[in-house]
Amino acid sequence: MSGSLPIAALSRLAWRNLWRNYRRTLIMLLAIALGVWAMIFMTALMRGMVDQMVEDGIRSLPGHVQVHHPLYRDDPSIENSMREPGEAFTAAMNSPVVTGWTARLRVPAMISSERENRGLMLLGVDPDGEIAVGFETDTIVEGRWLESVDDPGIVVGKKMLERLETGLGKRVVLMSQDPDNEIADRGFRIIGVFEGTLAAQEEAYVYAGRATVQGMLNADGEVSEIAVAGHDYRDVGKLEKLVKEATEGLDVEVRTWKELDSYLEAMLGVMDGFVLVWIVVIFLALSFGLVNTLMMAIFERIREIGLMQALGMKPSAILYQILLESLFLLALGLLLGNVLAVASVYPIRDGVDLSVVAEGMEMFGASAMLYPALKSDDMILANTVVIVLGILTSLIPAWHASRYRPVEAIAKT
Repeated sequence: MSGSLPIAALSRLAWRNLWRNYRRTLIMLLAIALGVWAMIFMTALMRGMVDQMVEDGIRSLPGHVQVHHPLYRDDPSIENSMREPGEAFTAAMNSPVVTGWTARLRVPAMISSERENRGLMLLGVDPDGEIAVGFETDTIVEGRWLESVDDPGIVVGKKMLERLETGLGKRVVLMSQDPDNEIADRGFRIIGVFEGTLAAQEEAYVYAGRATVQGMLNADGEVSEIAVAGHDYRDVGKLEKLVKEATEGLDVEVRTWKELDSYLEAMLGVMDGFVLVWIVVIFLALSFGLVNTLMMAIFERIREIGLMQALGMKPSAILYQILLESLFLLALGLLLGNVLAVASVYPIRDGVDLSVVAEGMEMFGASAMLYPALKSDDMILANTVVIVLGILTSLIPAWHASRYRPVEAIAKT
């Protein structure tokens, strides 16, 4: 019972009153549906962009958790390296929380062609391990990927190839420092060219076999970092704990991607806040229309409301009836808005090509392909905010209607 009337009776009254002026109701429904669509659709685009930025950043690190010598991050030289992982660490990485891991030698170097030279980061890698932590072999646009840790060739970025004014199959010279601070150099033949998600990645790294680089730098058995990948970049707590236990007693530091790249972590936090602010702002614009619609419906029914009160309907029942009208209006608008959002995101789920503004996107660390991320949490948040704020907003006209005096209301024309 609600104000001496069953809730079912109040619901029927509210539903019928909602459609007494169907044009006004349809206009408000369209406004709510478009507002909800805008909330969810734009949130999916923004969430997709941020997720892509984080994932691209992790690929360039790469890995969700990394292990380094305690001084390596401040001074990424060959001196601050560590021994290759032993059997105990390898066994620990068989855990279900690990999707892949690799150890690499990563040092600053200079690459020289017959015409140009550039500074970059030389990565001595295990080819299979790199693939396990996220390197995609289909990014090789020319030549091939490394075949083993002692492969004598190198794989460079497409942009770097242009900077060096050289090509596939040409020889280049790589120079770096060995543990004795002596210059170590070696000639390599370019066997592959990769295309990074961001052009900056193509100029930042060159890949070579780990054993080959160790031999060049007189650093047999030495690595600069161990990268471990898990299932979810948002939840790396278990993975971090596992790696710390596997390296306990060793003079190393273990860091998650959030600690290694605070910018990406901040982007996630900003995005979560943006979603809530965006939804609230859109609804505030809709709330004026909602209040106006309900107030107009009340003004048209002043005499009717007074008559119902005179016949014994309590003010609380009037209030509940107006709130139910608002709830029905919001529910229909949410249903239409959610359907529109899903229908508009689904066709572009495989990505939107933004290559026209690729340079602008890269300034923000985003790729030219945007993959919308329609997350259930964002949809639930949008729907919850609309319902809660909608009901709160509807209290104004509902309270106004419940305060009419029967005699005064009936006397109004």
